[in-house]
This record gives sequence, C-alpha cells and structure tokens, in this order.
Amino acid sequence: MTCRWWPPRAALPERDRPVAPAPALPLGRGLVVFVNGHAGSGAPATAMPPADRLRDLLPEAELVERGADGDFAALLGEAADRAAEAGGALGVCGGDGSVNAAARAAAERGLALAVFPGGTLNHFALDVGVPDFESTAVAVSGGEAVAVDIGAARPGTGQDVRFLNTFSIGLYPELVRIRQHLEPRWGKWPAAAMALARVLRTAHPIELEVNGRPRRLWLLFAGNGRYVPEGFAPAFRPRLDDGLLDLRMVDGERRLARTRVVASALVGALRHSRVYGAEHVPWVELTGVSGTDTLAYDGEVAPGAAGLRLEKERRALVVYRPARPLDEVRAEARRAVATARYRRRMRGRRLPADGGPSV
Repeated sequence: MTCRWWPPRAALPERDRPVAPAPALPLGRGLVVFVNGHAGSGAPATAMPPADRLRDLLPEAELVERGADGDFAALLGEAADRAAEAGGALGVCGGDGSVNAAARAAAERGLALAVFPGGTLNHFALDVGVPDFESTAVAVSGGEAVAVDIGAARPGTGQDVRFLNTFSIGLYPELVRIRQHLEPRWGKWPAAAMALARVLRTAHPIELEVNGRPRRLWLLFAGNGRYVPEGFAPAFRPRLDDGLLDLRMVDGERRLARTRVVASALVGALRHSRVYGAEHVPWVELTGVSGTDTLAYDGEVAPGAAGLRLEKERRALVVYRPARPLDEVRAEARRAVATARYRRRMRGRRLPADGGPSV
C-alpha cells in the first residue's frame, strides 16, 4: 500500500558505472579507517562493535577510533594524512555526516574512500552499492572502485560546502536545527516529528532569485544526482555520476502552499501540484537570499549566504565498491561465525584464571 509514495529501493544499484583506479589492499594493508563511535546504528545487527568487525575482516588495516571526548576533525585529518603518507586509502565507519567529511578529506588528498556503513540511514553507502562491511572489505582487497560526483555550494566569498547526498535552504535547515536541539532529550525520530510540527506552524518563506528570477519559496532542495521517486519524498538514486542536480522547490507565493503540498504528497499527485516544481540541472545560481541564515547539507547545518552557485564536481571521488554484488547468504554466514568467535573470546576474558565463576 505504501509503494505509491515510497517505492522500494532496487535490490541492487545499477552496476553500469565508471570503473575507477584504486589500490588493492589485501587484508587492509595500507588502509586507515576513521571509526566514529558516536554514529547511529544502521549496519546489520551484530554483537560485535564496529572496530572488532573491521579487525576481523581487514586485520592489517589501521584504525583511528573516536571516543567520547575525541576531536572529530582532528582525528579524521590524522587518519587521512596517515593514509596519504602510506600511499594507501582512507576508510570511514559512520553515518552520512561522517562519510561527507571523510569524502572531502579523501578528495582533497587524491585518496580512494572505503565506506563502512555504521550510521542510522547510510544513504550514500546504499546508493553506491556497499550495504555492509563485507562488501566494502571485498572491494578494498581487490581494488574494485567506481567514480562518483560531489555536489558543491559555492558562495561569493567564504568556504565551499560540498555534499554527497542533499542540500537545502528554507524549511528543512530549520527542521534539522530544532531536531538537533531536541534530540538529546527525546531521541532522533520523536525529535524530528516535533521539529516538523513546529516548523510547519511557525516558519516563513524565504526570498531569493533563482537564475535571476525572483522567487518566494518554502523550500529549495538540491540532490547530488537524480532521486527516485520524482515526488516530494526522494528516497534513493539509481546513479551517482550523472552530472545533474535534482532541484525541487515548494512555492511560497500561493495561498495555503504548505497544506496543498502535503495533501498532494499524501494522495500521490505532487508532480501535478501548482505549488511544487522539479527539474534536473547541471548548475543553478541563487542570489539575494533573505529570510534564512542557515543551510543544510547531508543532515548537517551550516551558516547561509546571500548568494550561492550550486554545481557538480564530476566524478571527483573514488569509492570502493565490489564489481559483483556479494552473496547475501554467505555474507550473513560470515557475520554469524565472526560474532560467535567474538562472543567466545569475550566469555573467555570474563572467566577467572582458576576457571571458577567470575565475580
């Protein structure tokens, strides 16, 4: 019943993608992995912590783990520098925010990136074709990789914002800001629901020029690549190297625009709504932005700018991805064996030296 609004992701992403050169690192030799222990939990269920799973799959990889008080930027930079010095590759274990930061670090140093999905949603990992640690480990050992685009929001002055998944201004950045404020107390999904209710009640449209045309919008969304479905709730991307931005806008000029767009989305007729527009473009110029001082990218919030050019960096990032999808049954069996070994090892550590009951 829900497939009309949220179509299921294809079982396998498209395999016809540009193959890119990447070093083969058997057993992970030369791979330096930044492990963000503060990411959500979205990987296949296992009793093994991410670091132990990585050591089991790639025993010669070097792990840089972020603890409770670890400096995210400093530790990630340290991992990237070590990978560059070793002439190997950079790995990241975390969610989409961690992957975004690691992708920037890898692209700046000309390194291939190994993504181990360890967040809540793992949009990028699923879209590129590495749904689990085992897939990435096989690709790293064999040197199998693809090239993907990076989206860029370039202000007139200041630092560029690069995104792997999505960019937006308007309602969504404010929603993310409120959700992050409420999340420590209520948890992610309840906080997101409360933030949405508050934003829909109190938000105001933004004003800007889109390629020189004055607009008043509730939301401007840009995806790094064409998203499916074409309606209001983009779910996944068939390709990550198409050179296009998926631009979607909700008009703020018409009466009851928010109510109309939500109603259209619920009945599956959003593409025919007069308050919603979508197109696929290689770039777009945004000038005279007012009514907001924030923007959102890959689930993070950053200060806004009065003018931005959104464009693509074509095939700027090399990502490990196996040439052939892994057999799910074999991958699950390997996880089960590794988990059993880990549990036995943990039980052995808890037993006292005389073999009596532990205290």
